[in-house]
Order: sequence, then C-alpha cells, then structure tokens
Amino acid sequence: MDAEIEQVYIERGIEGVRPRFAYPLIRLAHTGPLTIRGLAKSLGRSHSAISQTVAAMRKAGLVTSEPGPDARTRRIDLTDHARSLVPFLEAEWRATHSTVAELDSEVPYAMTAVVEEVRQALERRSMRQRILDHLTEPPR
Repeated sequence: MDAEIEQVYIERGIEGVRPRFAYPLIRLAHTGPLTIRGLAKSLGRSHSAISQTVAAMRKAGLVTSEPGPDARTRRIDLTDHARSLVPFLEAEWRATHSTVAELDSEVPYAMTAVVEEVRQALERRSMRQRILDHLTEPPR
C-alpha cells in the first residue's frame, strides 16, 4: 500500500516524500517545532522510529533541526518546501482513511480491527521474542 501511496505522490509531482512522512509533517505544521521526543509522543510512536523518520525527512529537505532547550535535544521544524506540501498531504491522509474504510466494507474482516489485534498481540509478546522462541540454531 505504501508503494501505491508513494506513486500517487509521484503522479502529483511530489518526489522524495514517503508515506511515513505524512503524519509527522502534518503534525509539525499544526504544532510548530517539536523535539523528536515531543513529536514521537504526540504521534504515539517510539523515539527511535521518529528519530529515523526525521533523519530521512531531513535528508529529503523537508525538515530542519536546531538545538533544543538543552544540549541533548533537537527541535524539528518544517522547511518552506514541506510546508507547501501539507495541504496535499492532509487531503491524501483523508483520502487514505476513506479508502481503508471502503476496503473494510468490502472484506469479511475489518483491516483496522486486524491491525489493532496484531498490535495488542505484539504488546503481550514482542515480535523479537516470538522470533527468538522459534529460532533454532543450525547444527554445527
């Protein structure tokens, strides 16, 4: 699905933007600059995941970073280019949510419910732990 969303961006002349950038860019447009920790908390994502996303967005010229309130933090803000993309990203976000709802109505099980059930299962026992539980060392 991400590849097809990215194709929509490219067809609209928006290159270098990944679907995973949309929500953080929209959030920054509405809140103003945030630290990585603040952005992660506001999105309900891990610091590590947002740190990686911010690094990729910075490389794509979508965000800037400057020293935060203390030496350990960086404040992330949108570039003018990213700010110009936000209206389209908001429209795409709404269209994607409508598409997911449409898909949910076409299949016998709601994709959103399945994703939530998988998330809860992984909270009970992580993917890492599950892999380790199934991992067998090859004979030496």
